[in-house]
Amino acid sequence: EVQFVESGGGSVQPGGSLKLSCVASGFAFDSYPMSWYRQTFEKKRELVASITSGGGSADYADSVYGRFTVSRDNINDALYLQMNDLKPEDTAVYYCHLAFPDTWGQGTQVTVSS
Repeated sequence: EVQFVESGGGSVQPGGSLKLSCVASGFAFDSYPMSWYRQTFEKKRELVASITSGGGSADYADSVYGRFTVSRDNINDALYLQMNDLKPEDTAVYYCHLAFPDTWGQGTQVTVSS
């Protein structure tokens, strides 16, 4: 069974940083691209960043480009999202996602507020 365990969320002030982690199990992690999404109460789920299976290439939403960095550790089956210069509009629940099969982590809350 494909499973994800996410961690690293929390509350920070604007300009602060957080690093999210997503540990995967139940599939050949190093063979699949992975993504981070986020969802606020008002909006549908938004793609934040994605990374290729080998980690050599990544894409970002315009809203986070230059501030967030996605990475992965294929030895330890882990996906990361380093978030710098956080803004109040980054407040959301963040999810790691595998497209095939369609599988979501449980989500981790990030709150940016002064």
